[in-house]
Amino acid sequence: MVTKHSSRPAPARRRRGQNGWLQIDLLAALGILLLAILPLGFACFQEFGLLRRSYHKSVAMELIDGEMEILAAGEWRQFPAGRQEYPLRGDAVTNLPPGTAFLTISNQTLRLEWQPANGKTGTRVVREGVGR
Repeated sequence: MVTKHSSRPAPARRRRGQNGWLQIDLLAALGILLLAILPLGFACFQEFGLLRRSYHKSVAMELIDGEMEILAAGEWRQFPAGRQEYPLRGDAVTNLPPGTAFLTISNQTLRLEWQPANGKTGTRVVREGVGR
């Protein structure tokens, strides 16, 4: 019996060798993708923090500006001269991080400021004006 030997490898043997290279190629592609995506993920988390701080600052500015208008219109006369805590009013107060508002009155000069309890959660907002 004569058997014929082909110079081409059998299809099963050829696929077996290619499967190893395919797995290595996929691992390399996943590694490159991971190296590209991880920094973007960390940048997104930093952006979220920046957006949160900007939102807290805008809420504090809204409240301080509104209260400053009321004080400048004449309500400042109900407070003694000097520095004291000032209660902020409005529904937006619930959106602020923990902090304190202070009112300082000296010679009809008004200064209303909000200071966050933690510097990482918000920015100090200050408004000054003259009482009428």
